[in-house]
Amino acid sequence: MGWIAMGQRCIKGIGAYLPLLRLDRKAAARALAWTGLAAGKSGRRAVGGWDEDAATFAVEAARVSLPPGADVGNVIMATTSSPFFERSQAGLLVDALHLPSHVRTLDVGGSRRAAVSALLAALLDNTDTNTLIAAGERRPTKPGSALQLSWGDGGAAVLVGSEGGVHLLGYHSLSHDLVDVYSSRVHPTPYQSEERFIRDVTVGEILRPAITAALQTAGIAAGDISAAIVPEAVDGIYKALAGAIGLKAPNVAEKAAAVGGDLGTAHPLFALALALDAATAGDKLLLVGFGSGCDALVLEVRGPVHGAASASAAMTHGVVLDDYVRFLSLNGSLELDWGPRSELEQKTSASVLERYGRDMMGFIGGRDPSGISQFPKSRIPVAPGALAGQGVQDIRLADEIGKIVSITADRLNYSPDPPFHFGLVQFEGGARVLMEFTDIDRSSSPMVGDSVAMRFRIKSIDRRRGFRTYFWKAVPPQRPNLEN
Repeated sequence: MGWIAMGQRCIKGIGAYLPLLRLDRKAAARALAWTGLAAGKSGRRAVGGWDEDAATFAVEAARVSLPPGADVGNVIMATTSSPFFERSQAGLLVDALHLPSHVRTLDVGGSRRAAVSALLAALLDNTDTNTLIAAGERRPTKPGSALQLSWGDGGAAVLVGSEGGVHLLGYHSLSHDLVDVYSSRVHPTPYQSEERFIRDVTVGEILRPAITAALQTAGIAAGDISAAIVPEAVDGIYKALAGAIGLKAPNVAEKAAAVGGDLGTAHPLFALALALDAATAGDKLLLVGFGSGCDALVLEVRGPVHGAASASAAMTHGVVLDDYVRFLSLNGSLELDWGPRSELEQKTSASVLERYGRDMMGFIGGRDPSGISQFPKSRIPVAPGALAGQGVQDIRLADEIGKIVSITADRLNYSPDPPFHFGLVQFEGGARVLMEFTDIDRSSSPMVGDSVAMRFRIKSIDRRRGFRTYFWKAVPPQRPNLEN
């Protein structure tokens, strides 16, 4: 049980991100109707593009969570679906966000509550250093499984510091090795136990005692909670829990799961952003991280939080996907024969990454004293007559809006999700960069002169060696409204 000291650390920023595509579960159910495996599924789940993974989701959520000029001293990455067993995802975040290399990094995982556990640790830290906790998930699933339709892809992030709009009133942590869902290197797709067993143990042995203790620590009753964020391993958990301890508040995690799916480690933080967007000063929130036990946090809203509107925007903007075969391909559940063009070797040299990786990951160009920009940056200014060493300054093109100079939709070059869009993008100051385009709605195509924003994405995948590289791609600045 935790007692909270005065002058504690607070949540000062939060960000949420979902990929463009949302699978219509009814369309998937129709495709699987002959099996009877997906009956009754409704709503949508977020579907990552071929060039998205846990790291790219976390980066995009983190970008939203950071107020302008925020000083970050610690970066923590939480995920159960890292594409690497040994390569720090938190280190990737540092480079992609162009944070100082002396920032402390930590990777956490092993359970779905990892992000909430990291958040709690940051809130209890007695330093005045800002800590960024970012979470992203893209978990593999088997076609036809209930989890494939109930889970989703996405990310969320929180920034903790000495001043902020959300304070911790009380908490309780409980460790319990409940094997409700597990995955392993030998069995990378999830295996789930019987639902009634999961529900009974989760409510009676984990959530009820942990939440009751957290409420007692905070000195408030269950009925005082304005909004709850309780991820549900199986349906019906929150209803049984609320009846058992007297919770009257809606479970915001359910609303998020209905629209985007269960986002694993990112789900509680995503739903927290959704709750904060609707909260007012004085509201009490219950935040639960569940998996191999529970962390129950009682929070009080005392002011606005930067980035809180991002979850609502993510849930209401996107493109409906009703092609189950395309979903299976993007999800990695269906390996198509793309022909000889897909056999291109994409080996990445570690020495090249060492020399240029940080500038590439951060999309750092150069600007000379005359204001002319270039990418890649060079120590030699572009301005006629300028000499080397005359103050070429770093500029971060990832945060700038570009203009399309040319664009081509190519079906001859290999793309795991054709067509392959590429072209020239011009930035302020004159830098022109040959870039890939992504997140393009197939009902419309960008035109020359249109504005584009930058998104952090997978650049190439070396499937033979199991390695991937990252860079930035151009996307339309605004996503379409989702159909109701």
